[in-house]
Amino acid sequence: MKYRGLAVMALGGLLMGSAVPEAAAAPLIPTVNVDVGSSSNPQDVAVTLQVMALLTILSLAPAILVMTTSFVRIVVIIGFLRNALSTQNVPPNQVVIALSLFLTFYIMSPYWSQANEQGIQPYMAGQITQEEALNNVAAPVREFMFRQTRETDLALFVNLSDAPRPESQEDVSTFTLIPAFIISELKTAFQIGFMIYVPFIVIDMIVASTLMSMGMMMLPPVMISLPFKILLFVMVDGWHLLIQSIIMSFK
Repeated sequence: MKYRGLAVMALGGLLMGSAVPEAAAAPLIPTVNVDVGSSSNPQDVAVTLQVMALLTILSLAPAILVMTTSFVRIVVIIGFLRNALSTQNVPPNQVVIALSLFLTFYIMSPYWSQANEQGIQPYMAGQITQEEALNNVAAPVREFMFRQTRETDLALFVNLSDAPRPESQEDVSTFTLIPAFIISELKTAFQIGFMIYVPFIVIDMIVASTLMSMGMMMLPPVMISLPFKILLFVMVDGWHLLIQSIIMSFK
């Protein structure tokens, strides 16, 4: 008992005499503050509005890329081809979108190069104003849309807008040109899609008639016609002909 009491006292003295490590400092968490202040300088307000307009344009960039270029016609035509072949998800949607985008870049590259040379580069060099740069960038794209837009479609939106009759292309608003261009592209895509469907419908009819004459009415004709469709498409080098037709339709 005597030695046990000494051991307890020694242990207590050791604990009391040892230094207690200081608590680790808490990590500092930075704060982010967004303040909206007032300004009496009109230039500051103008810069703020320009920044907001730029952010809006960037958020709408995918829609602008899709609706003012050749993307609409290409993706619709490839979609018609996939349905005509009766292949549900072949090629996959990712492949269709990627192919349509790269074909769009190929077709639009001359117009974008012209917009870069006439609008972006002179503006960055300080040779023209911002308004002139926007007009020079939009001019090649408007030229492309005018070349692909039917007069009847353009007249439809001009009449619906109750605007004065334009004397030239410069008098047509871009907001009037874009919807006219889109419905023209859809009509052209549907016309090409109809031509794509014709040979494959003939194969479906031949296969369906053969199966009915053999009494095999319970067998889906699609299962038999699909290999023949793929064989026909490969034998005529269908992708080469399709892509060539799409590109030539924009000439």
